Amino acid sequence: MHDRIGDGIVLIVDDVPENLALLHDALDEAGYVVLVATSGESALQSAHKNRPDVILLDALMPGMDGFQVAQALKADFDTQHIPIIFMTGLTETESVVAAFASGGSDYVTKPIRPQEVLARIAAHMQNARHIKQARTTLDRLDQAAVTIHETEGRIVWKTPQAWTLLNDYFGMVDAQVPPPLMEWVVKVREAASRGQDAPIILERGTKRLLGSVHPGDSDQEMVITLREENRGDLIQALSAAFALTLREAEVLFWVVNGKTNREIGMILGSSRRTVDKHLEHVFEKLGVETRTSAAGLAMKRVKMPALG
Repeated sequence: MHDRIGDGIVLIVDDVPENLALLHDALDEAGYVVLVATSGESALQSAHKNRPDVILLDALMPGMDGFQVAQALKADFDTQHIPIIFMTGLTETESVVAAFASGGSDYVTKPIRPQEVLARIAAHMQNARHIKQARTTLDRLDQAAVTIHETEGRIVWKTPQAWTLLNDYFGMVDAQVPPPLMEWVVKVREAASRGQDAPIILERGTKRLLGSVHPGDSDQEMVITLREENRGDLIQALSAAFALTLREAEVLFWVVNGKTNREIGMILGSSRRTVDKHLEHVFEKLGVETRTSAAGLAMKRVKMPALG
């Protein structure tokens, strides 16, 4: 008698009835909801319809084999997060490599040993559950977050909010990470090595897209949280926080972003002398004496990162 350890959905894909029966009975007795498919095509249909928590996939099947099924599952946003455990009678290194290269998370060899399969499924099920809980939390918090696979340059998962921002700024049409976003990741690491904050991702008119990088579920994955800021909103916030005029707040905004008085004058269409005068008023109202102190206080009060 197996312990009842399961509370998830497992899809078994195998063209051999005896294997299906053996695994179905063991998984059902362990408490899992069990789905079966006898071909690659039906496996894809079932995975899309039922969204199982784990897929047990036979490597060698007539027609579409397991490697092709895995590639198709991993190429689709709706199913690419599902852990795939390959079942194969092949122990050659090439087959194991092919299993992982096509998106497999693990593998077991035939003849199938139900207890081993149950142990592997339980481990992947627990990990998948933790990931799902974290992603559900992000969704509920309206957090714009996207997980990317760095070496493959593809998007693994995203919240609806992140997809909206990616579409707005990059015109997303597929699952590939936009080149500017990958370039930004490199800049983030360079900035971190110098003890600096992450630079902006992209600026468009009065708006800018910012982000921060967090560890992902594997060494090759990272989670990027995104947020959009509007320059006008930030200037209004600076004005309210320090009782500044809008023009003084504009000057402070550009000071925070590393611009010289001459550059600020060019941006605002004012003379250098006018900018100097505005900055004197800003220093007085903030109670500081240097640009660095003014910028630091502004960033702390309004939570505005500097442009990079």
